[in-house]
Amino acid sequence: MFKVDNEFKNATIARTIRFTETLFDDLNRIAQENDISFNLLVLQCCKYALDNMEPTERTE
Repeated sequence: MFKVDNEFKNATIARTIRFTETLFDDLNRIAQENDISFNLLVLQCCKYALDNMEPTERTE
């Protein structure tokens, strides 16, 4: 189960990413509800997705 925490407080590499309006609104709402930054939530979502991929999906 995905849970919000502060594991990525020291992230320093900047990237540009584009979201659909709906996805942005959903992520922004969740970040606000959990009193964390939008960026921290996106980092956690990415880590969760990578941690839960099937091993064969990671090598393709």
